[in-house]
Amino acid sequence: MTIESNSSKPPTPESIPEDDSQANDFDGAKTSENQLTPGTLAAQQALAAISSLQSPQNTAALQQARSSFSQSPKFQLTVKPRALLITVVAIALTFLGIILNNWIIGAIGTILALLLSLAILAPWLQYVINAWFTTQDRSVFVALLGLIVALIGTLKFSGLGDRLLIWGKRVNWEASGTLAEWFGALGQILIAIIAVYVAWRQYVISKDLTIQQNLLTVQQNIITQQQTIDSYFQGISDLVLDEEGLLEDWPQERAIAEGRTAAIFSSVDGSGKAKIIRFLSRSKLLTPLKRDRRLGRAILNGIGGYEEDRLEGVRVIDLGVMLAAADLSNTDLRWTDLSEANLVRANLSGCDLIKANLSRTILYDANLSGADLNGVRLFYGSPEKASPRSRNQPPDYQTGEFTGAVVENADFSNVQRMSESARQYCCAWGGEKTRGTIPGGCEGIPNQLGR
Repeated sequence: MTIESNSSKPPTPESIPEDDSQANDFDGAKTSENQLTPGTLAAQQALAAISSLQSPQNTAALQQARSSFSQSPKFQLTVKPRALLITVVAIALTFLGIILNNWIIGAIGTILALLLSLAILAPWLQYVINAWFTTQDRSVFVALLGLIVALIGTLKFSGLGDRLLIWGKRVNWEASGTLAEWFGALGQILIAIIAVYVAWRQYVISKDLTIQQNLLTVQQNIITQQQTIDSYFQGISDLVLDEEGLLEDWPQERAIAEGRTAAIFSSVDGSGKAKIIRFLSRSKLLTPLKRDRRLGRAILNGIGGYEEDRLEGVRVIDLGVMLAAADLSNTDLRWTDLSEANLVRANLSGCDLIKANLSRTILYDANLSGADLNGVRLFYGSPEKASPRSRNQPPDYQTGEFTGAVVENADFSNVQRMSESARQYCCAWGGEKTRGTIPGGCEGIPNQLGR
């Protein structure tokens, strides 16, 4: 894109009336702010040329550059030649009065030189004050000056100063020690106060640095944990899938997969455990699948998935006791298959367990307070015939016998969206401690455990 030759030319300045040019002999900083120095003029011309490109990439840089020119103008003191001439004459009158020993000429020259010098330096002094002291600093200075004047006025006009003088005359200063000793003691006290303040500031700074370092450490741990989980996902996928992406796992591969899972569960937090459980569950690696009894391969169900076999199926990864006493509070476990897992003393408070399968899961002494149990499966069949799992009896998935979760001593306080069938089952097989925590109560439902 070309730039027009006249795009960077400054506009032609309008003619300034002669009366305006002689309106004030002392322009100061106010006049200098409206004038363009050669460097500023060249910079503004360059910026005008860049702006004609209308490039989105340099718009932000252009605005920042313009703001830097507009916000930090350089001070230039501009004085009319007539003012300088009058000042030189006043200085000459002062020296003439000194030479002639004439106080009238000397006084006139001194007053003129003082007034003219102050008039010339006033804009510069104002610029220095604005540049070196912020509005807050000036306010604090004026406030302190007003406080000092107020204290002096209080001592003067309230009579307190006279009382202090009378009291000071009555004090035997020779017996009380010399003034130097008093100032020495006061200096030591001030040094101790300053030392305490410095130590306190060091503590505050060290505390802030420690907090920032802890935040950085937490962020780094989160990144490291996510990288570890991603590596685990890739490793499990490569281990249990063949080249065509089908499950063809052997007993040793299943054992290695379970070993990897147990190891990573011990090195991640509750959120990481929930991610791993969701991955394994949605990948059908926690579900008992029907297999070819000779080849061990998972059998397809004919509708695009693998066929489940709750009674005799084999899981790729059997969680077993990996999650016993695990802290999974406030995590997302929706649509996960945790059937037959050992969750004894596990913390599931605040979990999202929508549509989760907890059949034959050991929830003994588990904490499910505040969890969302909408659509959760605790058993198969009807709540009237369903019963908890047994060590000796196989489950009957038609009637529901021995297919239920072990909910004895579990805490169901403030659970959300608990179905009526789940409430009946928990009241019947949870025991007295569990029955006391179920929302809605268990009135009219017999305690099948008897304890």
